Amino acid sequence: MIQGMLLYIQQNASQIGTQIGEHLYVSLLSLAIAALIGIPAGYFASLSPVKERILSIPFQILRVVPSLALLFLFIPIMGTGVRPAVTALTILAIPPILLNTIVGFNGVPAFMLECASGIGMTGREQFWHVRLPQALPMILAGVRSSLVEVIASATLAAMIGAGGLGEIIFTGLGLFRADILLAGGLLVALLSLGSGLVFDLIQRVVLRYRYV
Repeated sequence: MIQGMLLYIQQNASQIGTQIGEHLYVSLLSLAIAALIGIPAGYFASLSPVKERILSIPFQILRVVPSLALLFLFIPIMGTGVRPAVTALTILAIPPILLNTIVGFNGVPAFMLECASGIGMTGREQFWHVRLPQALPMILAGVRSSLVEVIASATLAAMIGAGGLGEIIFTGLGLFRADILLAGGLLVALLSLGSGLVFDLIQRVVLRYRYV
């Protein structure tokens, strides 16, 4: 079976390369939109307990909705293809980013803010020089969590015509070919692991001041 898997990958290398590109496009686009929504919303929610409840509770509820259900939910509205897949994956990616952002900003020590005020920092300066650097590790942890989750869930996007490595898995299921199924699963796992490692390297660069 392993030989069959390797042979399939070798014979379809060009097509697999295209599918990896499609998988990454859908995943990273969804993650970027989720970050653009989740990080500002998380900061806004951290400003008061009432705002936190209003924003966090709906997204906590969405976390328990299966990703496959979200994908099919948007088909009657948007049809098939990349748009419904990106919409569903964005909704799936927002909660970890939003909740981690809230935790990150809420975890900024009060004495740091007092010291910043004492030396005359404005609210904007406190945000950029105190609040954001302190909250950034938690925010990035949320983004990383969403990245891995989205790459895994993007496999299902192939069911609605969005392409990606899920096509290999569903081809294996349709043909009852365990070697093709294994090839698809292995490629998704490697892509998820590789993306996580790349993000860890980026995180070390962004947070290099913590490793000095």
